[in-house]
Parts: sequence; C-alpha cells; structure tokens
Amino acid sequence: MAITAAEVNKLRQETGAGMMDCKNALVEANGDYEQAIDILRKKGQKVAAKRADRASNEGRAIAKVNADSTFGAVIVVSCETDFVGKNADFIAFAEKIIDAAMAAKVKTRDELMELPIEGRKVSELLLDMTGKTGEKVELPAYNTIEAPCVAFYNHNGNRLAAIAGFNMEGEKVVEAGHTIAMQISAMNPMAVDENGLSQEVKDHELEIGKEKTVTELIQKAVEVALKKANINPNLVDSDDHIASNITKGWLTEEEANKAREIKATVAEEKAQNIDNKMVENIAKGRLNKFVKENTLLGQEFIMDGKLTVADYMKQIDGNLKCTGFCRVQLGA
Repeated sequence: MAITAAEVNKLRQETGAGMMDCKNALVEANGDYEQAIDILRKKGQKVAAKRADRASNEGRAIAKVNADSTFGAVIVVSCETDFVGKNADFIAFAEKIIDAAMAAKVKTRDELMELPIEGRKVSELLLDMTGKTGEKVELPAYNTIEAPCVAFYNHNGNRLAAIAGFNMEGEKVVEAGHTIAMQISAMNPMAVDENGLSQEVKDHELEIGKEKTVTELIQKAVEVALKKANINPNLVDSDDHIASNITKGWLTEEEANKAREIKATVAEEKAQNIDNKMVENIAKGRLNKFVKENTLLGQEFIMDGKLTVADYMKQIDGNLKCTGFCRVQLGA
C-alpha cells in the first residue's frame, strides 16, 4: 500500500526515529500506525541486544538543582560515540530525563528507570533511543542530595558534573557551593573528610606506604654502597641497563659483576636490619598525605593554593559544613 509523507512525518514526530526507519515500519505494518510504533520499539530492543558488549563512554553528564536549591541530582546518559552524544536530539533526551526526575524528586536510579514520561518508562525510552540512534544508550549513573542548600557544577562539554550539599542556606552559600562543586569535579575527592574514608581504605594505603618505604630505604642503601665503590647507580639499575652499558663501553664486566654483588648483598642486609618503627612513622606520614589529597576538606583549594577547602569554607562562615557530594563522569 502507498505510505504518504504525512504518515511518515507523524510517526517520526511520535517516535523520534529516522524518516526511512518510519517509512519502513509503516510498510511492514501495512500502514497500521500502532503496529509501526511497536516495530520501531522492537528494533530498539534488537539493537540493544546486538550492541550489549559495546562500550558507551560518550553522552551527557548533567547536574541540576531545584528552584529553592534544596534538592539536586546528577545523571549520566551514555551512548557510544561523540557524534551521537552531541546530537541535539540526544541532548534534549538527556535533559528531559533529568528534568522529569527533578520534578518527581526521584531518589534512586532504580526508581528513575521506572519513572513514566509521557506514558513510557525511562527504561523503555532508553531502548527507543537505542533504536533511533543505532547505538547502545544507557543510564549508568543517577544520584541525588537533599540539604538546606545544594549547589552544582557542570564542566564544559558535559563530560563530568557534581553536586554538593551544605548545612546552611543563602546566596553566599550557593555561590561558595558552586565553587566547591567545581573543586569536586576537578579533584575527585573520595570523601568529605577522613571520617568518610573506610578503615579498609586507610589500612590498605598504610600497607602500601610501608612497602614503598622499605623499598626506598633498601634502594638508598644500595645506591650509597655503589657510589662508595665508584659505580654510578644509574648505570646498573637493571640487568638490561647493565648489559646495554657494557656494550656501550660505559661499564666493564668487572664493574658489572661488582655492582651485581653489591646490589644483592646490601639489599639483603638492609632488609634484615630495617628500622620498623621508622618505617611505621614514614608510612603514617604518607597516609596523612593521602587523606589530605583525597578528602574534600583536606585538599588544596583550586582557587587559592595557600588554602585548603576547609579554610575556604571557614572564610565563608565558621559554621558552614558540607553534608555530602556526588560526582559523575562519562566512562567512569
């Protein structure tokens, strides 16, 4: 049967699918409009199944807050290519989802997937968009914060975004909160402060610090012994370098053998006589540095390296506290 341009355009407006896809669906459905819609939706399911193993690391990361800045959300709607991710229809699609989520104050990703928008669940709309674009379209992240004040930041290009909650309200807090959300986006802290880091994480970092300290102490002892023997440590730091430097004439066989002997004997001796108390103290110092660099309040403030974020917040108000934050990033 003949399919008119008006029928194709109507189906396109309804589904957002391409003109040829709409025409083919109407032909397959013998002009039955509802059946054509089902065909296009099934196409989305088929495309999703075929592309299940594809990486979807492009798309949009978006942060928003409501009118009174007490509820904020961050979302990632992902696709496979930058071409689709920057398409106006895809951008509008992602915005429609987060706007609906904000309006309904949806708290979790699971709730959002079930949220109806214009009669279709978000999970179904993602399949529809998959069929329309021919790429896997997903919603890998959605997080929210409620607080007296929630601030947000969207990085240029919408590859990452952040929201942060604060215990106080007011224009001054909103402005500072935006700057702190920018800090979170840029520096990716693990927690607000040390109390937010699990004991498992701290124990793991302490052990890494101990291992690194022992390795450095042994290496230092070996380097001192090599220099006393008039051997440049840089020439014998690996078997490959030793062989290469002999070939170049920078080391003699005798020097190479002597270096190997020094490295083996001094390393063993130093390992047996490590000052464990010193190792513990140095490792604790490394852990303290890790905590500062990976907690929001301990981090160096990106707008003024002389301050920490905690210092900056005290300048705004001595009672200002960050109650929590969420950061999302494409591909993370």
